[in-house]
Amino acid sequence: MSIENNKPSTLNVARRPKVVVVGAGFGGLEAAKALARAPVDVTVIDRRNFHLFQPLLYQVATAVLPPSEIAWPIRSVFAGRSNVEVVMLEIDRIDIEGGFVAGGAVTISFDYLVVATGATHAYFGHDTWASFAPGLKTVADAQKIRERLLRAFERAELTDDPAGRARLMTAVVVGGGATGVEMAGAIAELTRGSFVHEFRRADPRTSRIILIEAGSRILPAFQERLASVAHKSLEKLGVEVYTNLPVTECDASGVSAGARRFDAETVVWAAGVKASPAATWLKADADSVGRVKVDEALSLPGASHIFVIGDTATIAMPDGKSVPGVAPAAKQMGIYVGQRIAKLVAGKGNLPSFRYRHQGDLATIGRSSAIVSLGRLKMSGLLGWLAWCFVHILFLIDFRSRLIVSINWIWSFFTMRRGARIIVDGGHASDKSS
Repeated sequence: MSIENNKPSTLNVARRPKVVVVGAGFGGLEAAKALARAPVDVTVIDRRNFHLFQPLLYQVATAVLPPSEIAWPIRSVFAGRSNVEVVMLEIDRIDIEGGFVAGGAVTISFDYLVVATGATHAYFGHDTWASFAPGLKTVADAQKIRERLLRAFERAELTDDPAGRARLMTAVVVGGGATGVEMAGAIAELTRGSFVHEFRRADPRTSRIILIEAGSRILPAFQERLASVAHKSLEKLGVEVYTNLPVTECDASGVSAGARRFDAETVVWAAGVKASPAATWLKADADSVGRVKVDEALSLPGASHIFVIGDTATIAMPDGKSVPGVAPAAKQMGIYVGQRIAKLVAGKGNLPSFRYRHQGDLATIGRSSAIVSLGRLKMSGLLGWLAWCFVHILFLIDFRSRLIVSINWIWSFFTMRRGARIIVDGGHASDKSS
């Protein structure tokens, strides 16, 4: 089976170049948008039918936001772009010589290809840990963590065993980067705030939230002063922060790290990522986490019509460090590649080499504190949190989403109530009352 992307044409009208974009994350979306008015036909392929705003997934996992507020149908994004079509398909191979991508029996041909298939969790050779310590990359991940966290406190309310209750009311976050810090802070505020007046037998104020980092400090991407502010803010929320403590075991009852043992019902993995299998599909050179090594035009060496961007690619900045795997970098790559293809098609020559412009780093710690590093501007506390909110709202796709997320944040801030605390799954039979 194949999908023919040719548009209806009249006699003697040349076929327009086909551009296939695999992946509708930040990078893929921007690449397709940049080509929406170019004389090309664009096919956007994703295994899901929605674009996900990953930076706010932790708020879904901690019941601040429902998934619908950070996910948008891809088709609606391109509804007014007549040269862009959307295909829901999971790609499993790319044929460079044949000029097509494939998923099962479906093949889609291309003249230009943009691969933006992102990354997933890395457990450093311990993939069996995934079932005990889910990461946070998809809506399903966030829902799984939320259900596990909420269900743990419901079970704690029922048990008369002090040790069992303590384990149920303990959450461990592995990894002290921005995702781990934000997740730990959000769990602390959920348990110390919203839960406090809602449970009768289990006291949420006695819960433990533990953040474990293998490195010497949390938030290594930030200046040490700001990271120290974040560390103190977490401890003020009641989070136990451990550094220089690599995890050695994850199982159904908790986490081992060095000589320490943390019994916990809820474990969240935020310690590392690995790229999608794109390097294997493309038979390309890759780094240690599977990111494709691209040239200064973000194209595959030896195949200038194939581009790899976002978390799937690695390219060095002038200081020798790799471009970070963050949303602004992916968006810049997508815009650059879209503009480059448009110029190539128009015969206007090439753009200069890609140059990443670092726009800063942000991380929030709870509902009223954040650290922000934007060039020379450094902020923390409430002012930093307001700046963090403003930047994230700007990144959201449409006005409706910006408005609703803003209202939810304001509501959560002043009331400390969570609007998405529904346990949908009926649970295991052993959890049900007879």
